[in-house]
Amino acid sequence: MKLIGVALVILGIVALVYGGISYNRERTVLDVGGIKATVTENKTFPIAPVAGVISLIGGVALLVVRRRTV
Repeated sequence: MKLIGVALVILGIVALVYGGISYNRERTVLDVGGIKATVTENKTFPIAPVAGVISLIGGVALLVVRRRTV
C-alpha cells in the first residue's frame, strides 16, 4: 500500500506541475536493404488537473492510513 501511495503522490505532482507525462517514441519510417530511417516523436499524455489533485489526495491518504494502522 505504501508503494501505491507514493506512486499516486508522484503522479499527482507530475500532473499538476507539467499537465501530463511526456515521452519519446522512436519508429522506423523506411527500411530498404541496408538503409534504415527512424523518426523520434515527442508524445504527451495529458492529465487533467482535477485528476492530479485526486491522485495526490488519494496517495497522501494511503500513506497516512498506513502509518496509523502500523
